[in-house]
Amino acid sequence: MVAAAAATLVSSAGGLLAMLNESHPQLKSHALSNLLILVDQFWPEISTSVSIIKSLNEDGEFGQHQRRLAALLVSKVYYYLGELNDSLSYALRAGPLFDVSEDSDYVHTLVAKAIDEYASLRSKTADSSDVAAEVHPRLEEIVEMMLDKCVVDGKYQHAVGVAIDCRRLDKLEEAITSCDNVCGTLAYSINVTHSFVYHREYRQEVLQLLVMVFQKLPSPDYLSLCQCLMFLYEPEGVANILEKLLRSETKEHALLAFQVAFDLVENEHWAFLLDVRDRLSAPKSLPSESVQLGANDPNHAGIENSTAPEDVQMTDGSSSVATNVPETDPKEVMYAERLAKIKGILSGETSIQLTLQFLFSHCNPDTLISATILNSVNMKYSIRHSAAIYANAIRYAGTTQNTFLVRDLVCLNSATNWNKFNTTAGLGIIYRGHLQSGRSLMATYLPQGDAGGGRGPYIEGGALYALGLIHANHGEGIKEFLLDRLRSSNVEVIQHGACLGLGLAAQGTADEQIYEEIKRVLYTDSALAGEAAGISMGLLMVGTAGEKASEMLNYAHETQHDKIIRGLALGIALTVYGREEKADALIEKMTQDQNPILRYGGMYALALAYRGTTNGKAIRQLLHFAASDVSDDVRRTAVLALGFVLYSEPEQTPRIVSLLSNSYNPHVRYGAALAVGISCAGTGLSEAISLLEPLTADVVGFVRQGAFIAMAMVMIQINEASDSRVGSFREKLQNVIQDKKEEPISRMGATLASGIIDAGGGNVTIRLVSKTKQHKVTAVVGLAVFSQFWYLHPLFYFVSLSFSLTAFIGLNYDLKVPRFELLSNAKPSLFGYPKPITAPSATSSVKRAPAVLSTTSKGKANKVVEEKANAETSSLQVDSLPEKKAENQAEPSFQTLINPARVVLAQEKFIDMLEVCRYEPVKPAPSGFVLLRDRKPDEQEEFWLINVPLPPAVPDFGGLAAAAAAAAAAAQRGFSAAAQQGSSADTNVDDEA
Repeated sequence: MVAAAAATLVSSAGGLLAMLNESHPQLKSHALSNLLILVDQFWPEISTSVSIIKSLNEDGEFGQHQRRLAALLVSKVYYYLGELNDSLSYALRAGPLFDVSEDSDYVHTLVAKAIDEYASLRSKTADSSDVAAEVHPRLEEIVEMMLDKCVVDGKYQHAVGVAIDCRRLDKLEEAITSCDNVCGTLAYSINVTHSFVYHREYRQEVLQLLVMVFQKLPSPDYLSLCQCLMFLYEPEGVANILEKLLRSETKEHALLAFQVAFDLVENEHWAFLLDVRDRLSAPKSLPSESVQLGANDPNHAGIENSTAPEDVQMTDGSSSVATNVPETDPKEVMYAERLAKIKGILSGETSIQLTLQFLFSHCNPDTLISATILNSVNMKYSIRHSAAIYANAIRYAGTTQNTFLVRDLVCLNSATNWNKFNTTAGLGIIYRGHLQSGRSLMATYLPQGDAGGGRGPYIEGGALYALGLIHANHGEGIKEFLLDRLRSSNVEVIQHGACLGLGLAAQGTADEQIYEEIKRVLYTDSALAGEAAGISMGLLMVGTAGEKASEMLNYAHETQHDKIIRGLALGIALTVYGREEKADALIEKMTQDQNPILRYGGMYALALAYRGTTNGKAIRQLLHFAASDVSDDVRRTAVLALGFVLYSEPEQTPRIVSLLSNSYNPHVRYGAALAVGISCAGTGLSEAISLLEPLTADVVGFVRQGAFIAMAMVMIQINEASDSRVGSFREKLQNVIQDKKEEPISRMGATLASGIIDAGGGNVTIRLVSKTKQHKVTAVVGLAVFSQFWYLHPLFYFVSLSFSLTAFIGLNYDLKVPRFELLSNAKPSLFGYPKPITAPSATSSVKRAPAVLSTTSKGKANKVVEEKANAETSSLQVDSLPEKKAENQAEPSFQTLINPARVVLAQEKFIDMLEVCRYEPVKPAPSGFVLLRDRKPDEQEEFWLINVPLPPAVPDFGGLAAAAAAAAAAAQRGFSAAAQQGSSADTNVDDEA
């Protein structure tokens, strides 16, 4: 205080600076000490003599303490001059005089600079051992002092962040083990590691340390521990933990094991999950082959209540307990029961069955938009017919509801060639998850033996593709059938469908037999079959990045077919999924290739190798190609690829691509739209909507198409209460679909968008990251292949792989769904289903009638449309009558939900369990599959049971019998075949174009 007061009385530092030129060391030392007191006020004046002060620091005859005084003074002068590198350099020379415990901006700034510098040097050391000697001892000492100070002060999270950033795993372990809440700090460390460690190998080192710390705890957090083991691909460790919990006599431990399994399933790493399942040991007195599927699963019978004898059964070794377990060994009986349940979870079948039940019972799409699409589409033209089929399949994805196809088979009879393929394949989206009955459902269309089934190659090829979609990632029971159909056919359309189906069913398994068979198809050099084969090989070998990728690249250089090269380019990109810097060599080859198609594949390789990492190097490379490549395809894909790199931080994407969205090049604008759609899918992010809105009115048709699709991806499960622009966008989609002056390609985009925005009956969203911050392999891969629908429209169906159920489904020990209430602390309207589009009123329909009746066939068709719209309007008005009575009442600020309940992503933070609730979750979770403790086990439970009827195989829409049956059904509802034909006869110049 005295020194500070004295400093305020001094008007200049000139006298002290003059003393620096004196010969007596004590005078110089006195000057330096006092200049340090005055430097905060007189640093501009002192800076003129900084060279003299620096020479004193280097004067060997000057005392060590005096030299350090000089260094500290120079450091402070450089700090005020903004030269932080020089300031830090002289602060290190000042030794202990630079006090890291001092509470000043100068010290805080330089300590942060020191940590950054140390972290940078340590990162370089990891690549080159020579750099380690360049780390200044004092720099390391400062960092260690700061870490120790954080621990002493109880700032453990700060210590964890600094230790991870500086690659000091010893200090990381010390910080974690020193705190009171070790499990909480471990969870924080895992989150930091996934969010901010950009090098895969170092991330693995950190997680290995965290696993070691977890295992030393008396009561480890098994949920987090198993997530780490999954990232490290250590199935043995996970299997050991699960088996330990299952063998415990405590029911609580079994519930925890089930919860761990459900959390692992959410990450969609199916190869790992099946590896874990197969490593679980069988009961000691029970042969493993006697553990079969489904006998004690209460949900199973409700879904697959009739399985055709020709269906291939799943052989995952999951569920019921054999009766030959000795009664004298109750522990093994208990373990066998629990083992059956957890195998059903790990195989994915339990979650699939529950998802089917939920989607069927809660299906709530905008039915009027389906009618709008049907009545505005001219079925004679491929692009709009296909769009209608795609949109319907996505709207009803997983719901088992195929009423659109059954009701309107008369119109679908006009389908030809690829429209037949698309329509048949669309059934695979609607029936996705019917693992036990997939073949029986598609039996009408599947090729039968070597001779085929007589349905035509397009229908049969589409049916094989549909089987792959039904069994996506769960193809153990169907892949042999698909492989047999691939071997037995030389028809390229059937090979095309079989390859896509196999890639879906066996995704990520790296099955050598399947790979060789698909490669045989590739080597026939058929353009159509070869394109699907290239994609399928990539799906099969996702994330392997080995010799197979080089083999695929070599063939891409040999073939002359652009389609095959494009399929292989995407396939190669899929093989480097998640490989990050290990994929750099292959990415370099592809991005520098003279063939623009392979450079195009290189953009996908960059996107998938660095998916969700926000890696600066990858972003810079993509921006470089987006601005400089001579190929529009490469530029478009480079911008699109940014969405994959940035999806873990969606808020960044609109800012990064904002300038690109205004590019003169329409391909770049299209890429910017899809980049935002991919990265911000399901978020309803305001900045994303603001960027996409102008693109929906772009002057180029295909840009509008991309903007419509991207906007639907962003707005999925967002209603008008969350963002008022949702209602206007839905109306715009309806208007574009009906506008005959609109370009067919943009009408196609609006139609597809209408399906995405109501996907899964309004009960799914697009989600690329799980709740535990793991990247969802299937979802990312699905969107990557979907984005290639620019070249091959049937690939649009791959978007369904990214769908994630948004629901809270509470399960008891028996994996049944008990009924109970939970609380949503938000207004009901905020997260409800979006309002359906408004049907035209009866008055407006009458006014339009005279103008329409100018032509007879057209008049009949439109009369049917009006009658149908009026009928739907009446039903909507009846449904809304109770709401009108309550218009003047204030909306409640909360809502009670019944398990299972729809819970959208934005709603999760408002979900709470009631204090008086009978059930308590094993872990706090606002959504997903949640295991429950029963606080009143002696009382009878009430369960949610829903039987999903096994849908009959749809009649062959290509045959005359189907046409007659459909016409009769239409007549009963007041729709005549003539009216439908009149609608189809409504030609359009744009369609013909």
